[in-house]
Amino acid sequence: MNKNTFIISILTLILDQVSKIIMVHVLSFKKSITIINNFFNLTLVYNRGAAWGLFSDNKIVLTLFTIIAIFIIVNFLKTFKNNIRNNIAFGLLLGGMAGNLIDRLFLGYVRDFLDFKILNYNYPVFNISDIAIVISIILLIYAVIKGEDKNGNPSRGK
Repeated sequence: MNKNTFIISILTLILDQVSKIIMVHVLSFKKSITIINNFFNLTLVYNRGAAWGLFSDNKIVLTLFTIIAIFIIVNFLKTFKNNIRNNIAFGLLLGGMAGNLIDRLFLGYVRDFLDFKILNYNYPVFNISDIAIVISIILLIYAVIKGEDKNGNPSRGK
């Protein structure tokens, strides 16, 4: 892992953990503060599963999966072209995964607080780590499409 990826991972982790600490002190559990009516609330929930509550109360499985995934990703990032976008993508991914892993290890659940309702669909509540992971996946999909997943060699024979 290069220095830029490491720094982005640490900054993502710090932002995630600080935001969670602040929200735990500002919000009451499962009580909402409306920021934008019928669109965005701050709502503190404790997610004992993964996305959309999958694998609820399987802390050991989720923890082991995350630790294994982090090791695989650290080795996998060497196969991508070393550029700022890919450094950001892997930094966000590793920092986001680490942020939720810390919650799971020390609390037994992940603290979520960003609560959106879009087109009458109330999305699952999420956090900064989740945002970082989603952004990283979008950036990595883009990198693969551009052929940057094999040290800059186009993946489609271009």
